[in-house]
Amino acid sequence: MAFVQGRHEQLIEILRQSNVESVRFSKTGADATSAAIRVARAFTDRERVVCCGYHGWHDWYIATTDRGTGIPHTTRELVSTFDYNDLDTVRDAIDVDTACVILEPMVVEHPQPGFLEGIRTLCDEHGALLVFDEMWTGFRLALGGAQERFGVRADLACYSKAIANGMPLSVLAGRADAMQLLERDVFFYTTFGGEALSLAAAAATIPELRRRNVPETLAARGRVLRQGYAQICAERDIGWSRCLGMDARTLVVFDPGVVDPLLAKSYVQQELIRRGVLWSGFHNLSWAHRESDIEYLIGCYREIVPALADHVAAGTLAGALRGRPVEPVFRRLGNPPRRPRSAT
Repeated sequence: MAFVQGRHEQLIEILRQSNVESVRFSKTGADATSAAIRVARAFTDRERVVCCGYHGWHDWYIATTDRGTGIPHTTRELVSTFDYNDLDTVRDAIDVDTACVILEPMVVEHPQPGFLEGIRTLCDEHGALLVFDEMWTGFRLALGGAQERFGVRADLACYSKAIANGMPLSVLAGRADAMQLLERDVFFYTTFGGEALSLAAAAATIPELRRRNVPETLAARGRVLRQGYAQICAERDIGWSRCLGMDARTLVVFDPGVVDPLLAKSYVQQELIRRGVLWSGFHNLSWAHRESDIEYLIGCYREIVPALADHVAAGTLAGALRGRPVEPVFRRLGNPPRRPRSAT
């Protein structure tokens, strides 16, 4: 481990741009988010969790979906959800028993002015920790993630994916006073926790992210892709499909008032696969995607989107599929929040 310990200084330096004082490494994103929940519960001596977004397969989160079979009811009762960009739903969900609020700081929608800042204030008022799930925003929005990009401090933050160029590595990072509980009081370990190859990959990747200005490059290429898709829709007067999200990671959406989104997604996926493009609705750009790849994808859309519009107009979309349409992995139930209780 001496090699890794001697080379992770750049990771620490970058994370410090996000107010990070301590880090722990693991293998998967769900490891990191679940460790964050355990640390927050231990630090606050509270049990309730308030969440928004996707945070992994562990009991505390998946209990908020329709795939919660096998999860104790007592676990379900400890987790509430809120709506992104709706600060009132956060106020309804948080109370004096809340250990933490965890959310993806951005997925598709941009945070409205004051939203993330408002959650920070509510957490401070109620003595709860604020946790950012930065699996997607970390090293994509900025090297310092959403905290750097939006200027909002989280108490704990979770990273994965881009940090080690796809190698299995995740990071729990945050305040020293909370993170120090992992030294003795809170147990956090995995079978392959000592695997060092992924740490070496991170040590090699992070300098390249900085040297090549990767977040800025991905954003520029993503804007070209977004604008290209918008132009194609405008040319055909298609107002029921858009390309949304952060520049480096956009999502094609379809208006359910005009077309079944799953049928439309299935058709586009089918036609893109025929053209050699793997696609699931998102454009997850990486440094390996060159300008020529973006141009090729826009060219594919220029053929597929008008054909999709023709099928929608003719009512023949379902018949154009060569297999079953895609289905959602799960449906979020949106556990209703309890009304906040006063400290008395």
